[in-house]
Amino acid sequence: MGHIHLMVSDPEAQKKLWTGLVGAEPTQIGSLEMLRLPGIFIVLGKARTSPLEGTEGSAVHHIGFLVRSMAETKSKLTAAGIHFAEVNGNAKQIMADFPDKIKVELTEDAELKVPVAMHHVHVATPDPEKLRAWYVGTFGAKSGTRGNFLAAMIPGGEVDGRKVPQLQEPTKGRSLDHIGFEVRNLESFCKKLQADGVAFDMPYREMPQLAGLKIAFIVDPVGTRIELTEGLAGR
Repeated sequence: MGHIHLMVSDPEAQKKLWTGLVGAEPTQIGSLEMLRLPGIFIVLGKARTSPLEGTEGSAVHHIGFLVRSMAETKSKLTAAGIHFAEVNGNAKQIMADFPDKIKVELTEDAELKVPVAMHHVHVATPDPEKLRAWYVGTFGAKSGTRGNFLAAMIPGGEVDGRKVPQLQEPTKGRSLDHIGFEVRNLESFCKKLQADGVAFDMPYREMPQLAGLKIAFIVDPVGTRIELTEGLAGR
C-alpha cells in the first residue's frame, strides 16, 4: 500500500512498541529507517512540537490492522500497558490507544497467514461518497464497502469513510502526519495530477540520499496529507 508516517515524542519507544507488540521488522532505505509489516511501512519521526495532537479530531481518525489471534493481541496490549476497548461490543475487534494519541483498530482474522497485516485507513468526512469518489478518480481505487462504511479499495489495504458532522483538523503536524501510497511511474503520475488541477503540498522530487526514492505530496479534500512514493515496493 505504502506507508504511515508518525511524528512522535519518543521514536525509540514507539519503535519498541511496534516491533515487540505488533511484530514490525526494521528495514532501511538509504538513511531512512522504516518498520515493515505486511502491506505497509511505518515511518517514525521526532515531533517538533509538544503536546501532540493525535488522530481523534483529525482527518485520519485511526488506522486499522488485522490480527490472527485477538487473545494473544489483548495479552500483549495489557502487558504493555496499552488501553483498549471493544468496538460496538464486538469481542473480535478492539480500538487501542497507542502513545501520542494514536488510535489503532485491531480486528481478528483467524485465517490470516501472518500474525498481523495492514487493513485500512479510516478518514473522517462529512460526505463519505464524495471522498470515496475522489480516491477512486485520483488513484484508480475500486469502489467498495466494509460493513456500513464506504471504502476505496487499493492493493494492500483500503481507505474507509467515517461520516462526521463537519470537517476535522488536517493531519499535517499531528502525531499521524500523513499516509503514503506507492505509485508506479510517479513522475508521469504527478504530471497527470497537475494537468487535472490537483494542487501539490510538495512537488515531485528525487531523493538521492534515500537510494533514489521519488516523492511528492498532495492533500485529499478533507485534509489528509498524502505522500506519493516510488521506490518502496519490494523492500
